Amino acid sequence: MRSGAAASFHGSMAELDATAWNRLAGDYPFLRHEFLAALEETGCVSPATGWTPRHLAIGSSSNPEVLAPLYEKSHSWGEFVFDFAWARAWESRGLAYYPKMVLAIPFTPATGPRLMCAQGTGAAGEAQRLAGLSAIESYARSHRRSSAHALFIDEPLRAAASELGWLLRRDCHFQWHNRGYGDFDDFLASFSADKRKKARRERRRIAEAGIEFETRTGTSLDEATLRRVDALHASTFMRHGHLPYVNFKFFRRVAAALGENFVVVLARLGGELVATAVYFRSSDTLYGRYWGAAADFHSLHFETCYHQGIEFCIRNGLKRFESGTHGEHKISRGFEPTFTWSAHWLADRELKAAVARYLGRETAAVAAYADATARHAPFRA
Repeated sequence: MRSGAAASFHGSMAELDATAWNRLAGDYPFLRHEFLAALEETGCVSPATGWTPRHLAIGSSSNPEVLAPLYEKSHSWGEFVFDFAWARAWESRGLAYYPKMVLAIPFTPATGPRLMCAQGTGAAGEAQRLAGLSAIESYARSHRRSSAHALFIDEPLRAAASELGWLLRRDCHFQWHNRGYGDFDDFLASFSADKRKKARRERRRIAEAGIEFETRTGTSLDEATLRRVDALHASTFMRHGHLPYVNFKFFRRVAAALGENFVVVLARLGGELVATAVYFRSSDTLYGRYWGAAADFHSLHFETCYHQGIEFCIRNGLKRFESGTHGEHKISRGFEPTFTWSAHWLADRELKAAVARYLGRETAAVAAYADATARHAPFRA
């Protein structure tokens, strides 16, 4: 990287050139300028919601060397890598854990790039990643922030964080992998007989209930349908005791901006829209993000959020399906345990040592959990 390239921090995506940003973002949907700007411009991400943008840029505005979505957080919600115990330990000493620095995509537990570098590979790319992390660390020190956290990071950033002495944390999610299946029946043929029978029975219940499915992308979604999608999503969140992270304005913005990369499954009963799943896609991966239903229908969640997503991947030749956080229930439907990673810089040496000891125990537990769940996979031996 060019010696002396200046690091700057920005209070909104509007301050950053969209063309230059997207040139480094590629087709990973959650890093697109349009996606991140929509979160800010619709009020989903703001100081009022606990996310204050401090986006990192190194180099010139038109030809940046490093870019990153960076935030100061006043709480730990919406990150999916939970550090509440760390915050309590810090605050028990009379110190303020918040605000902290977070290098992440808000509300999005999907692995991918977090530091975007003009030199993506080789020694030059490694130098830029180190420079980006060092700039975040310097900002955190100079502003007396307790910590900095890089969430759901890719392998190159994990290596750079390790080199700088950031603590690495491993978790286990469940992902589906396309092994060249011709159709859904071909996929089920890889199951053992009893698991295949259960999957077909689960899908048959939905068909017998008279529920039909339609898949649309952002280019073919009208406003009335999007309003219903948002209403189903919001009401489902609230039934589980949570306020939704995103709103109708956000859905409308990203549907128009991302087009074919914004995918919605619509479940109808007698013509009425009763459930929905919202996905995003790249050239090779489908990401499940939001779900909503008007009522409890047997197996409808599994069909809408998993089986329909798998069918979409097979039809469109996508290699991977990341369906979000949670669950052992995905194993019987063909998802497999996959490790995800985060990296953490902590200003206080004593807290860092205590967290390091904890992560050593947690890493062993996560590995054991992944091994145990893998043994319940439905595939034939």
